[in-house]
Amino acid sequence: MAAPSLARPPTPRLDLLRLPWLGRVLRWRWSRLALQGFFLCMAVLVLYDGFTGPQLAPANTATVLVWVHYRGFVVLALLLVGNLFCAGCPFALPRTLARRLARPGRRFPRLLRNKWVSIAGLFFLFWLYEWLDLWASPLLTAWLVVAYFAGSFLLEALYSESPFCKYVCPLGAFNFTYSTGSPFMIAARDLNTCRDCTGKECLRGSHAVSGCGTELFVPQIRSNMDCVLCLDCVRACPYDNVALAARPPAFEWLSGLWPQRWDRAFLVVGLAFFALSNAFGMVPPVRTVEAWLRDHLGMESDGMRLLVLFAVGNLALPAMALLGAAWGSRRLTPGAVRPTMKALVARYAPGFVPVGFGLWLAHYGFHVAVGGLTIVPVLQSFMLDHGNTWLGTAPDWALGALLPIEWVFPLQVIAVLGGLFVGLAVVARAGLRSGLPPDGALRQLLPWALVLTLITIAALSIFNLPMDMRGTVQGSG
Repeated sequence: MAAPSLARPPTPRLDLLRLPWLGRVLRWRWSRLALQGFFLCMAVLVLYDGFTGPQLAPANTATVLVWVHYRGFVVLALLLVGNLFCAGCPFALPRTLARRLARPGRRFPRLLRNKWVSIAGLFFLFWLYEWLDLWASPLLTAWLVVAYFAGSFLLEALYSESPFCKYVCPLGAFNFTYSTGSPFMIAARDLNTCRDCTGKECLRGSHAVSGCGTELFVPQIRSNMDCVLCLDCVRACPYDNVALAARPPAFEWLSGLWPQRWDRAFLVVGLAFFALSNAFGMVPPVRTVEAWLRDHLGMESDGMRLLVLFAVGNLALPAMALLGAAWGSRRLTPGAVRPTMKALVARYAPGFVPVGFGLWLAHYGFHVAVGGLTIVPVLQSFMLDHGNTWLGTAPDWALGALLPIEWVFPLQVIAVLGGLFVGLAVVARAGLRSGLPPDGALRQLLPWALVLTLITIAALSIFNLPMDMRGTVQGSG
């Protein structure tokens, strides 16, 4: 594969790989395997307890770990470090065996090399989550984990470019999107060293280390999108020229380097609406809407009613918001030569990332806040069932909340409004960078700011309603 031409990389500041103790750990050949081993143990626990343990959600490690703790951990890791879960993803462990079975050079179909497949996967996963009450079923949660292992293995065996991670995995699409706001990214220390390099080992690999599975070329990396943070490029580079560098806050959103791609734009806008619909599924009005669909449209099937709700909330509304904001922005742009809608989408869509992240932080933070300690009695019960007493003799099922319940909504408001303020700052910066005079820039960004504000108002309205405390004893019914 020919290496792409070089362009200006971000200047590395703090490099985690150069820190005395942490750098050695990260560079260690087996560091990723150790992290994957930890998550694999968690996955094995989920599978074992999901298939054989009690089928009461708040008493089973499968549902508690997956639907309470994992989601909160992912959001926190993305905020503080980056795409840590993809780095330790246990579903990638069968990759070595799968690659030995693969046909060399066989590539994923060109038509599918985009984010539309993962968007469809997100839609399907969230629909199944509500329809089958995955949060309440340890057995189905375990089968979902099996499906992830099978899908990853199959695609790695059939194709040579890690298509599951890059194009298919719904969790990966979520992590890639919000890792664009993470404080660290892979970067080249010295561009001249990369220019003189003939082997391009960071991309192609060496005799001992694989190259980048998602085919990112280090000196060209401008985004955390598609980076699984495996650090294979670090270990493969013979010149020690790869950094895990700190970068300015909101670098990707403010850089003006967002690609002009409809799939990327719909992914970031759609995830904000997914956050709304996922939270809406936990509040009383959703039952009113479902009853109306049943009584007035004759939809007796729960799955069909939810499919309609999700099609409207997660496909139609984000498409209308994206296209409507782009159309309005173009119409309001002064001058005879107006940007294309695609150019405007690339300019302003990054503003949806912090807004969406704020919504997910508020939602997943709610689950952790009200059920974070449930893992203690669940593990106590699991150990006692298997003849071990070192975690105690009697599970304390009263354990649950990490924070007083009266703190939760104010913290949700802070998360949601924080996302809005950052999102508005991103679109304002994009407008000022458009080259228009201030009044023209304001008119152009106005539709985008309006959509972000409406999403925030809807989110605050939903979070202000009583929410089902899924995954806890109190909310187990």
